[in-house]
Amino acid sequence: MPRSAEPERISGDAPTVNDIARVAGVSLATVDRVLNARPGVRKVTIDKVQTAIEELGYVRDRAAANLARGRFYNLLFILPDSEDEFVATIEQKIRDFTRVQGGDRTRVHKIRVRSFDPKEAASIIGRINPRHFHGVAVFGPETPSVRDAIDRLKKNGVAVVALVSDLPSSARDHFVGIDNISAGKTAGRLMGRFLGGRRGKVVVLTGSRLARDHIERRLGFDTVMQGEYPGLHILPSIEAPEDPALLRQLLSRVFAQDDICAVYSSTGANRGLVGFLEGAGLGRNLTVIGHELTDISREALESGTFDAVISQDAGHLVRSSVRLLRAQIDRVPHDPWQELIRIDIFLKENMPRLAEPERVADTPEV
Repeated sequence: MPRSAEPERISGDAPTVNDIARVAGVSLATVDRVLNARPGVRKVTIDKVQTAIEELGYVRDRAAANLARGRFYNLLFILPDSEDEFVATIEQKIRDFTRVQGGDRTRVHKIRVRSFDPKEAASIIGRINPRHFHGVAVFGPETPSVRDAIDRLKKNGVAVVALVSDLPSSARDHFVGIDNISAGKTAGRLMGRFLGGRRGKVVVLTGSRLARDHIERRLGFDTVMQGEYPGLHILPSIEAPEDPALLRQLLSRVFAQDDICAVYSSTGANRGLVGFLEGAGLGRNLTVIGHELTDISREALESGTFDAVISQDAGHLVRSSVRLLRAQIDRVPHDPWQELIRIDIFLKENMPRLAEPERVADTPEV
């Protein structure tokens, strides 16, 4: 039997508030009060409305509701004030989002906080006015003072996501970033494969021992290297300072040792490392794996100083943070697959060659 030329009808028109009122046996005004969580409605009536919503499969058009109320989402990104090239990339993606999505009733702000300074981070978070900001994305250290400040913020009704470096699930609503233990394991697997049975010492750079993302990457790296590549000796982590000159001094002392065959940089700040390796003519004699695809790491891959870069899409991080904060503010479900941040592996041969977006004015500071 030939198929009909008419498209198959999947479902009828979407249910409306009128349908909810009819099924629940209440007035439109009552439905409106329940949908907007206004007082003055008995629990039994709320239950009737919620049951009707579930039966009908009603999904509220939040954009239309916000437009009708003239409501904006005011969101704040808290970023470390560092020389880390990846942080600068995230900042640029925030600007790009503002340029592209500026009409989506979302105002995105940012503030820089001294890197790995939990006292300042807790102070900044503690001063956030919940009447001014509906949601906050925090890229910062995990300490009791920071967790307590975030807990107070959440109790005041502000949505919170942890960005790049996770916080305990009790201290945030969502985490936006790669699985950092898996990223460290990936670096270990690549390192072992690239070295191909060679024996020697491996230098590890980290940003801070207060940074959970770096701690987790080192944990994952050690799990693979110690378990499967016993011929490689993993040296204690070097806490890389943000001063490239100071880092070069530290690396000079470490490289005075014999048998160094590889470097794993778990931080997104690679300027000092690249400068040292290229200045000393060491890049092509070592296996070097870094993190985050930035202008610096791109050039290092192109020149052969780096063998591989493990990265995460900074634009995806920003867009996902905004979507999750808005979903949390509106108390609506989100798509976990859409918000899954992939672990990307880049070699010289597969670096994406995309046109740079037009640079725009900075986003407002707090």
